[in-house]
Amino acid sequence: MTAYLHNIDEGFIRQASNNIRKHIHRTAVLKSENLNSIIGASLFFKCENFQKAGAFKSRGAVNTVFSLSVDDLKKGVATHSSGNHAAALSRAAQLRNTKAFIVMPDNSSKVKIDAVKNYNGIITFCKPTLKDREDTLRKIISKTDAIEIHPYNDARIIAGQATAAMELFEEIKDLDIIMAPVGGGGLLSGTALATHFFSPETKVVAAEPEGAKDACLSFYGNKFIPSTNPITIADGLLTSLGSLTYPIIKDHVAQIVTVHEEAIVKAMILVWERMKIIIEPSAAVPLAALLQKNAPAGNKEFHFKNKRIGIILSGGNLDPNNLPW
Repeated sequence: MTAYLHNIDEGFIRQASNNIRKHIHRTAVLKSENLNSIIGASLFFKCENFQKAGAFKSRGAVNTVFSLSVDDLKKGVATHSSGNHAAALSRAAQLRNTKAFIVMPDNSSKVKIDAVKNYNGIITFCKPTLKDREDTLRKIISKTDAIEIHPYNDARIIAGQATAAMELFEEIKDLDIIMAPVGGGGLLSGTALATHFFSPETKVVAAEPEGAKDACLSFYGNKFIPSTNPITIADGLLTSLGSLTYPIIKDHVAQIVTVHEEAIVKAMILVWERMKIIIEPSAAVPLAALLQKNAPAGNKEFHFKNKRIGIILSGGNLDPNNLPW
């Protein structure tokens, strides 16, 4: 058994589910006959856009914060994030009556800043570079002694995110494929492990914007390639894979397909129009891979026609005054 599975096994994921049950939504699984006919497959959408704080990130944040003792939490928790993890961690800290120190780039959207403030997150702004984010966070932790909660490179975070796919498998049997978007890899690695333990016959396929395809390059190049100057409207998928998420993805994901910006917008509009629900650009990326003809997938074709496909709709947080159309 691969080393990380000793830390994130079936029991660890089930424990995460127990930890978070009272504090998150068990989100709906929706279907659309209209979209099924367009794609030529049976689609089952796990709607994490309906999740607390508007995204799957609440699962990992709640699991991690509720895994800590009262003594651990005395000085609060801290992270750097421009969006969904920031809000999710602030909410989880509020539930445990502790402080959340959030480092956010000064170009973060007003909607996401407001969400963090709504959950009493204490924001420190910095320049929008990874170095500035990390340096500022180190200063905050040095000053406060808060515990850092990484957005994705943490076993407790990964186990929490895995519960979305676990719930989907409990509700929908015999899926041929399960799809998730990939940025830092917390959702994808969690989805891959949940599939490994709870539905091993299901194939895991990730989707990634062509303008931010570091995960695809790392996956097919068999070496870690960091994200550099990513350009995509899917702002939740800009980060590099982590030291925990990358090996899980290498071992348990079948394919990573890349999609163009036009396909992301088309997928997003289709979901809004046909399913009458709001999703953010990052959540639209897996459906975009199904809409886009000849979606690049390394040296393999992506076969999905007439398959039963589960799709994790990762979130629904976006600025209504800054839509990508």
